Amino acid sequence: MKTLNIKKMGLAIGTTGAVLYIGCIILMVSVGREGTIFFFNSLLHGLDVEPIIRMSVPALDAFFGIIQTFILGWLVGALIAAIYNIGLGADEQVESNPS
Repeated sequence: MKTLNIKKMGLAIGTTGAVLYIGCIILMVSVGREGTIFFFNSLLHGLDVEPIIRMSVPALDAFFGIIQTFILGWLVGALIAAIYNIGLGADEQVESNPS
């Protein structure tokens, strides 16, 4: 069986998170406060995001948010791949040594 490449999995999930973060920025800039509230209330049905929406986010905060999201995503992806590979190794040992 094939194993997952830890670095590639981390890169894939980290990049996906960063792209979604940038998508949020574009959404907030393009539709304004009311559109952003409508979108996230629809997405998170049952939760009201109006009290926590902050539209005036400094550019430096947004930049660091993108970097932090990428790093966190990379770590999550790498951990998922590592745990998967460890589990795959345990399965192979069971298959090769049937009791």
